[in-house]
Amino acid sequence: MSGIGDIPEIQGLHRRQHLIRIPQECDVPITPRVRQLIDTAEFRRLGRISQLGLVALVYPAAHHTRFEHSLGVYRLALLYLQQLAQDERFAELILPRDAERLIAAALLHDLGHWPFCHPIEDLSLAGVPQHELFANSLLLESAIADALRDDWGIAPRDIVSLLSEKPQDAKPRLLASLLSGPIDIDKMDYLVRDSLHAGVPYGRNFDQQRLIGSLCVNAAGDGLAITDKGRTAAEMMVFARYVMFSEVYWHHAVRSATAMLQRAFFLLREELELDTLFRQTEADMIATMRRAAGDGPAGELLNGLFGPERRLYKRFAQYSAFEVPDQYAGLTRRPYSWLVVCAENLAALLQREWGQEVHAHEVLLDAPPLQREVQFDVEIHFPKTGGFYPLPDVSPVVRTLAREQFDDYVKRVRVFVHPRLQSQLGRVRDRDALVREAAAMSG
Repeated sequence: MSGIGDIPEIQGLHRRQHLIRIPQECDVPITPRVRQLIDTAEFRRLGRISQLGLVALVYPAAHHTRFEHSLGVYRLALLYLQQLAQDERFAELILPRDAERLIAAALLHDLGHWPFCHPIEDLSLAGVPQHELFANSLLLESAIADALRDDWGIAPRDIVSLLSEKPQDAKPRLLASLLSGPIDIDKMDYLVRDSLHAGVPYGRNFDQQRLIGSLCVNAAGDGLAITDKGRTAAEMMVFARYVMFSEVYWHHAVRSATAMLQRAFFLLREELELDTLFRQTEADMIATMRRAAGDGPAGELLNGLFGPERRLYKRFAQYSAFEVPDQYAGLTRRPYSWLVVCAENLAALLQREWGQEVHAHEVLLDAPPLQREVQFDVEIHFPKTGGFYPLPDVSPVVRTLAREQFDDYVKRVRVFVHPRLQSQLGRVRDRDALVREAAAMSG
């Protein structure tokens, strides 16, 4: 009777043939049925969508693609399965056909991402789907669906279920935890890959091999856990994620660019056919938005991001949960439409203060979105005693980073203004008072 270790892709980990090399010196096994998926137009589109989007305006080497990331996640799925196959409870519950479904889902997990997907999703606007749901049509109505049926013997609907539905039973919950959870294959890849391409060490400072080697099934049998041998590696992964958010994903210049893109999209949203737009490559989407924007306010914002000169908005004010808690609390977790009104009110107040015209789009308010980052909560298994304990209970490092509000310590509220207004900033008597007045005017 064949087992998980007999799956062709897992066997391919140990063969020196039919490989694709991705950074950093990782060989990804490519079987004929994997090639059938990655050669489709829908998958190849991911090679023309950058993983980090606007981050490259600050970290210029961060141009890696979702194609590369997807191959990395697929490879990690094979390594996870190879390790977990040694866990008796995992092997009893997860059959080879279940493991093959996970492998295909890992490869296709980013299929529904469009360019600049996360900044646009963070706006929580009507008519903008979640990327997991947007992927469904690509999975069900394309050559990928044919490849899944014909080459993998997998119903496309089963991949949709694994990627976008909330599982109820132990088996799908366990599989889903490998794709989306505290130590999932997605985080394991993007932390290392984003750090590598950005040219910073933060996301690589944890022992990936040690963590994978400590994987096991949790006490309930419906999710991942790690043995006590992997505790330090897990702590370092938590810290790596914290620092990557602080120094890369929420770097002030990255957030300036993000705020500019979000306001431009907000201004243009009713003029764009979103289903068509979200199926485009990054270059095509930028071109479509710039054509729709013309010479208007959205056009000026987009030109500062994608035009011949980089012209990012400048910081006017900044608030954190620990430095200015009242100001921070009054501006964070607000609907995006409220942030726009508040920024427009601030523009009017600055116009009054300076006695010169300040356009509504020349002031931007960037704040943590409504949704919080998922907290890090995984069980540590102590084989000698048989006990399972939540990692925060046995780690003061994780208790601080995971149970304290992670978002509030890495995501600041920032007010940005157009570069032409930078010379006027010294004329503002009390910036915080103006921001408070603008917020009060916004209701």
